[in-house]
Order: sequence, then C-alpha cells, then structure tokens
Amino acid sequence: MKAYWVCVYEKIDNAEKLKEYAVKAKPTVKKFSGKFLVRGGKNRINDGIESPRTVVVEFPDYNTAIECYDSEEYQEAHNILKGHVLRHHQIIEGS
Repeated sequence: MKAYWVCVYEKIDNAEKLKEYAVKAKPTVKKFSGKFLVRGGKNRINDGIESPRTVVVEFPDYNTAIECYDSEEYQEAHNILKGHVLRHHQIIEGS
C-alpha cells in the first residue's frame, strides 16, 4: 500500500532556506522512489490554520517513506529548515 508525506507549513520565515532545503531534499526523495504530487500552488483553507505552503509526496509503501525521512541525506536537508519554518510533517499510509 502506498504512503505519503504530508507537510503543511504554518510559517515560512526564510524563503531562501526553504529553497536550499528543496534543492538538497529532492534527490533524496527521488532516491527512495518518492514522487511529488503537490508542491505549493493555489489553495483554500476551509478549517484550521492558514498555510502558506503544502507538500504531498507519494512513496511506494510506508516503510520506504519512513526510511527516506530517517535517512542521513534527508536529515541533512531537514536541518536546513530549523529555525526558518514551522511545519507539520506526517507519514500516512493510504491507497
């Protein structure tokens, strides 16, 4: 069964750091067969917090999604965001 990273950004304080993160994270996501389904774009908030950005990445399965997130390469990219963005990141199994 496929799995997804769902990242809802609450606040982006440094757009340049977000770009730096994206450049570093993208090859790692691809290495683990991740496919970007949503990266920003037009949105409407119906409930909850206003979000400047949402990202959804599809993986072949739940374990691969976790392995990617936990990988040294991704964690190096993730560290770029510290202190620059506030986001909610979940790994969800689904069809």
